[in-house]
Amino acid sequence: MPSSPSSLRTLSHSGRPAGTATPAAPAPVAPARPAGEPVDAVRAVPRAVVADPARTSSPLVGRAAETVTGARWALRYRRRLRVTDTAVVLASVVAAAVVDVVDDLVSQGAGSPSAVVDGVLAALWLPLVVAVVWTAALALYRSRDLAVVGSGVLEYKRVGSASVLAFVVVAVWFSVTGHVGGQEYFLVALPVGGAGLVVGRWAMRRWLEAQRGAGHYLSRAVVVGSREDIAYVVDRIDATSGAVYDVVGAVLTDDEPDASGVVIGDRVVPVVAGLDDVPRAVWRLSAESVIVAGDAGRGRDWLRDLGWSLEGRATELVLASRLTNVAGPRIHFRPVEGLPLMHVELPEFDGPRHAMKRLSDVVLAGSALLVLAPLLLVLAVAVRVDSAGPVLFRQRRVGRDGRTFEMLKFRSMVVDAEQLLGGLGTADEGAGPLFKMRHDPRVTRVGRVLRKWSLDELPQLWNIVRGEMSVVGPRPPLPREVADYERHVHRRLYIKPGLTGMWQINGRSDLSWEDSVRLDLYYVENWSLTADLVIMWRTVRVLLRHEGAY
Repeated sequence: MPSSPSSLRTLSHSGRPAGTATPAAPAPVAPARPAGEPVDAVRAVPRAVVADPARTSSPLVGRAAETVTGARWALRYRRRLRVTDTAVVLASVVAAAVVDVVDDLVSQGAGSPSAVVDGVLAALWLPLVVAVVWTAALALYRSRDLAVVGSGVLEYKRVGSASVLAFVVVAVWFSVTGHVGGQEYFLVALPVGGAGLVVGRWAMRRWLEAQRGAGHYLSRAVVVGSREDIAYVVDRIDATSGAVYDVVGAVLTDDEPDASGVVIGDRVVPVVAGLDDVPRAVWRLSAESVIVAGDAGRGRDWLRDLGWSLEGRATELVLASRLTNVAGPRIHFRPVEGLPLMHVELPEFDGPRHAMKRLSDVVLAGSALLVLAPLLLVLAVAVRVDSAGPVLFRQRRVGRDGRTFEMLKFRSMVVDAEQLLGGLGTADEGAGPLFKMRHDPRVTRVGRVLRKWSLDELPQLWNIVRGEMSVVGPRPPLPREVADYERHVHRRLYIKPGLTGMWQINGRSDLSWEDSVRLDLYYVENWSLTADLVIMWRTVRVLLRHEGAY
């Protein structure tokens, strides 16, 4: 995912469409808790910062009564997850029980529907026990914790780990009690139920995104910091799709007389209070989160006192770090005598993980070449018949550690495309050194179809087999691009370029040069095999929608 501030009880933001309402009516201000009173520790939970971009904040507009936010949305969503999880678990264990009973009846020469029903009812206690253990494991792994649901892969990891743990417990129980049979639960319930849970969570996530797009299921937030820090946090929140936070106000730490608001693009976040009045502003705006973006300049006790003053209001305290391009799995919290230390793992560019990545590249690309061979042959004939010239377009690109290689694509332009480029300079719609044009006259008829569906990229599977590219990675740059790289951009060359990547699933040709670089650098430092699978899945969705394909 794109870079986002890490946090203490972390972020995710949203937006509602411009013009929708914001704060609730003022309520009496609860007295702040005395500084000496004990306080529960704020949990440190890494989480993503996400939002809907097209929004503006307005400080004094009443929120529509039907909008569901804050603690209400949390309770409702967790209740929905619990219902769907339970339904999937019960369905899978009952299916396993039916298969078990049918198998026994068939072996005995019977198998009427009534006999199956009687057999299931007679042994109903067994699927119920398995279901109870399974649902308990999902709760034990906190798979419905609001820190993980709705974004990222941690939610799916917890569901998978909880399912495996549940069946390990069931296996031990079968062994200890000497239970005979029951293998259907492992052959039917576990795979079917596990897949059902993942699909159910995915469907609920799509539903949640739709609700947040309509302004529901958001956490209203006040951001505290300097103008620069507030602008950075809100901009990163607004830059990514999928919502959690709705920033309704800002509190400036700068000693500035102007409190008109913080301008971020075409959006103005209103200044709602001073540093000493944060709790009152939270109460007045019915905010559920306070995001501290940077040093408030009040010493270490100020943050502690702020946490105390927010107690009893169902408000979470979030610390946004300026540590960029670091994904959650690389961040670990290590408290030392009350001092919360953030440990950041350094990125690795060699070793066993890269060997596994190479193995998966060879298997996936090799299998794809075999399966897609008939399609590749048809496309090659189409390209050859459509216009004069070679079937394949070969171009020098820069790979890992600056080594160049010949990248293959189906030719989608006329043969003299490079010579015609000079006459199209003023029509460039690309970002940075890249030339892009939505209606490029050099593209052939077949080429337009190939580009629309990204079929012209398929010959790069051979580059992957040869070890010059990877299935997932940064975009392969041209030598002239690399010559103009700033120093930090050369980090894109630390790993192999990819057939798809963060740039592919986040806008492709519609991305600005800066965003393209930022996404590639984020991937280089935070890649994982799990993230690669997610990117591959999202690539399929992007290709079907033809996003940024020209």
